Amino acid sequence: MEMAREKGLDKKVHILAGVVPLKSAKAAIYMKNEVAGVGMPDEVIERLKNAADPKEEGIKICLETIKELKKIEGIKGVHIMAIEWESMVGKIVEESGLLPRPKLN
Repeated sequence: MEMAREKGLDKKVHILAGVVPLKSAKAAIYMKNEVAGVGMPDEVIERLKNAADPKEEGIKICLETIKELKKIEGIKGVHIMAIEWESMVGKIVEESGLLPRPKLN
């Protein structure tokens, strides 16, 4: 985002950050190894491996990520990519404080 801001891109377009709520360590490992351009910290994989309820931990990680993304200047919103887990989108939106939707210029 720093480079985008330096180029003034955040003033020309609305930039969305993409997040994926993870269901398991296996899903995180797959994304890390097989999905180009995806960064997956080992800490996230370990949290999912050690969780009593990996799905609930995945939601928690997603909510923590959104909280941090909201602090980054220039990010105008979040694209929640709930792959085969669309039923969780409402919960994530509500619990992350993304409602009400902001008015964009």
